[in-house]
Amino acid sequence: MDHAADVPDVFDPRIYAAGIPHERYRLLRERHPVAWQPEPEIQGWPAGPGFWAVTRHADVVRVLRDHRTYSSWLGATQIRDPDPADLPFLRRTMLNQDPPEHGRLRRLVSRAFTPARVDAFAGRVRERARTLLAAASRDAEDGTVDLVRAVTDEYALLNLTDLLGVPDADRALLLEWTVRIIGYQDPDDAPAPLLGPDGTPLNPRSPALLGEMFAYARELADHKRAHPGDDVMTALAEAGLDPAELEMFFFLLTVAGNDTVRSAAPGGLLALAEAPDAYRLLADGSVPFDRAVDELLRVHPPVLSFRRTAAVDTELAGQSVRAGDKVVVFHASANHDERVFADPGRLDLARTPNPHVSFGDGPHVCLGAHFARLQLRTLYEEWCAAMPPPELAGPPRRLVSNFINGITRLPVRVSGRPG
Repeated sequence: MDHAADVPDVFDPRIYAAGIPHERYRLLRERHPVAWQPEPEIQGWPAGPGFWAVTRHADVVRVLRDHRTYSSWLGATQIRDPDPADLPFLRRTMLNQDPPEHGRLRRLVSRAFTPARVDAFAGRVRERARTLLAAASRDAEDGTVDLVRAVTDEYALLNLTDLLGVPDADRALLLEWTVRIIGYQDPDDAPAPLLGPDGTPLNPRSPALLGEMFAYARELADHKRAHPGDDVMTALAEAGLDPAELEMFFFLLTVAGNDTVRSAAPGGLLALAEAPDAYRLLADGSVPFDRAVDELLRVHPPVLSFRRTAAVDTELAGQSVRAGDKVVVFHASANHDERVFADPGRLDLARTPNPHVSFGDGPHVCLGAHFARLQLRTLYEEWCAAMPPPELAGPPRRLVSNFINGITRLPVRVSGRPG
């Protein structure tokens, strides 16, 4: 398929190091709402066949809700095609399944991931926010600190490991695995990729590179059966999952559960630093924190894109799509669609309604959304209570990725009176 000369590239992960490409998204929404994107070879990762980029809110929602037409199972959910030998393995996780099989697994894990169990951790989450923010203020050199390393990475990781029931001594492993799997497109954020026999990088999600994580999941499940606790891994260990399903749940919860807040928390604080008037409304109680959390998620969704594969020939926004074509939705573009959000470039913490798609839509809507919102609301509440208005002390560094909207460095001034 030909790539029209006026269709901007939104595939190259290096683009996102400079920020979300809102102008490119706007041009696509306006002129090419379902646009063909080539997949050239980049940084050693091999070229692919190309895909359709879906950028309008209504079309994104349509794709996410219609699993019969747009399948997660056929080609999994990453833009790049997996190795065909890895596809049966990837299909074991509910992220890469379609109903009804997806529903069976989701119901099992939902019973482990109940709002009541999540809410029971609220006090621990708040104490952790206070402790990390106090330490960041105390230990800051020249009144500045990198919030990612000092606060948000630890906050997301430790909250998740509390909920899962991971022993303290093992917690660094989860961050190591997350960085390796999520940051693989960023040469500065992840270890150098392992190369296959043909010299091309190995996908960090392939079974060959996840053996250590899976062995740990089995050991932890065995430990929980012998020493049960009120945590998610105990519930999963007792849920009757087969070993492969349990391994893939642990993989999904570790990576997705950690990185959702690991990406959204610094993104929200960056948005507040760049909009001091909005921050003042939040700090003085003029805006409810729950509503502010959704607006901060709208402007900084943790996930940039998700892939589906067309199961049948179809038409989307007037564009013919053939069975087997990759169809990729862009959450950050949908969240700025002028057809849905008035003045989408403005941070309006009181915005309502706010139908953002930062946690997806349809059968795959984020299972951990309640826990993520709890953590984000608590962190912003504690910031407003104890910290000065967020002020950048240098440029942030963003993750090189077309999948995760990550921030890997966020230097902020932390000395001064609370806002």
